Amino acid sequence: MAELAEVPVPPSGEILAQLGELKRIAIVPSLNEEASVGRVIDEIRAFDPGFDIVVVDDGSTDRTAGIAADRGAHVLRLPFNLGIGGAMQTGYRFAFEHGYDLAVQVDGDGQHDPAQLPAIIGPVLAGDADLCVGSRFAEGSGYQSSFARRVGIRVFAYVVSAVVRQRVTDTTSGFRAVNRKGIALFAADYPHDYPEVEATVMSVKHKLRLREVPVVMRERAGGASSITAFRSIYYMTKVLLAIFVGLFRRYAVPLEEDHHR
Repeated sequence: MAELAEVPVPPSGEILAQLGELKRIAIVPSLNEEASVGRVIDEIRAFDPGFDIVVVDDGSTDRTAGIAADRGAHVLRLPFNLGIGGAMQTGYRFAFEHGYDLAVQVDGDGQHDPAQLPAIIGPVLAGDADLCVGSRFAEGSGYQSSFARRVGIRVFAYVVSAVVRQRVTDTTSGFRAVNRKGIALFAADYPHDYPEVEATVMSVKHKLRLREVPVVMRERAGGASSITAFRSIYYMTKVLLAIFVGLFRRYAVPLEEDHHR
């Protein structure tokens, strides 16, 4: 299995020059993130003012949508909570239908640092990856989480690495960048409930090139995680079953392929 890539990150100026030629969007899934979503939007714009931003409000009951709209982001308000998978597919569908070449996922809770976007965008711009994931578990990252979550993440990493036949260290990271091929795939089909693990397997089955790069993530700026210790165990069991079932099912055809039929 391939080792985690220590990918050289091009200078930000070089990344920005390449981005200037692309239509690009940041998808920000959010549930009751009024304390942090405004800062997330500001930080994305500080990195690159040319990024369009779509906040997918996943049934929030606070001021998340209003704050995002006041900051000038596109806001897609879901009528009720669909979960991260439904929110992300909504965002990717928006990106696909509006012709974006590059999409990044930046969670609305403030854990993802937009200053590190060059790390996940670089391999995609270089043509080395269709999907690049920021890994919290590279050597020296110092990331800490609960015991239950660490166990689940390690189990997922081991199983997914075996399935996709390359080393994967952080299957639950939502800090990701995809090109047009990835946008088309995830607009057609994005797993629900605890989706990043299944999405990683799905992308490799569709022959998208997957890379991981080391990133450092922050503590939540506000709100509360929906994943408790009990739910971690529940999801670990559920997702492992979903991965097993997924080995035998046919995934949706990317939307662009549908259009050519």
